[in-house]
Formats: sequence, C-alpha cells, structure tokens
Amino acid sequence: MSYAADNCDHWERLRNGDKQALFALYNSTYFHLVRFGLKTCGNDELVKDCITQLFLQLWGKHKNLRPVTNVQAYLFTALKRQLLDQLAYQSKIHAAINRMTDKEEENELSYEEIIIQVQQDEELKQRLHRAMKELTPRQIELIRLKFFEGLSYEQIAAHTSQSVKTAYNTIYDAVKALRKMMK
Repeated sequence: MSYAADNCDHWERLRNGDKQALFALYNSTYFHLVRFGLKTCGNDELVKDCITQLFLQLWGKHKNLRPVTNVQAYLFTALKRQLLDQLAYQSKIHAAINRMTDKEEENELSYEEIIIQVQQDEELKQRLHRAMKELTPRQIELIRLKFFEGLSYEQIAAHTSQSVKTAYNTIYDAVKALRKMMK
C-alpha cells in the first residue's frame, strides 16, 4: 500500500472512531507537517503546538469529518490555517500589550487603583493555586518545567524519560484543565 493510500485508510478509520488510526496518521504525517509548517512561519514551537492542536481537533470532531481523497493536502491546509490564526492572535496580543504599556506610561495609577490591582492579582493567584491542586503530580511537574523553568518539550521529555509527544500532551491537558477551572 502506498503512503497516500495508507493515509486514506487511516482517515477512514479515524472517521469511524479508531484512535489508533489517529496516532498512525499523526506518526505518518508529522515530519511532513513540521517541514511544511516551518516553511510557513519558521517558529518550530508554534508549528509543533499547532500540529498537536490540529490532531486533537480532528479527534474531537472525527464523527463529523467528511471523506477526503488527498489527506496530506487536507492536513497541510488545516495546519496553514491554524498557523495563520495563531500568528494573527499573537499579533493582536502584542499590539494590545503595547497599547497597555503605552497607556500605563501615560497615566500613573492612583493609590486606590494600585490597591485594587494588588487585590485582583492576589485573588487570581489564589484561584490558580486552588486549580493547580486539582492537577496530577506529573502534570504539576511538567507545568513547572515548561513554564517556570522554561524548558523545551524535548528537554522536558529527556528530563522525565517520556516521549516528546507524551510531554506535550500532558502539558496540553493540564493547561486545558487549568483554563476550565479558572473560568
């Protein structure tokens, strides 16, 4: 069976709810998608994050997926859209941060505003602390390594004797759970 035929088979099995087909499709297309993504934006961490998000989304909507004749082209297009959306989102965040920074420089906060901000920050810290207690010890460890020690997924995988994919998925699930608990 050819590469394209294998991917079509994986796609059909994925549509029918076969999780192993999702992993097989991921494994057979991952490096092609990384190469394509790097040509699109050049940010390897963003590309890897978007690929993982893409496959999580595929699994989430596998019941609604339509038959596809060229799976690789479909995945390339979906990844490109995901990357462009993320880049646009990051651009908006940077612009908002710049606007906030400019406004903060223009207006010094009053004593009351400072107290309110400190109280809000403290409340947010307490909520985050409570949410972190709901995570598993492994999730807490990987969150600490990624966000507080600044390690890459590859470094985390080496440090914890896990695969990069497992480290990424564990961190992704932990962040998703934290977001849900923080709402």
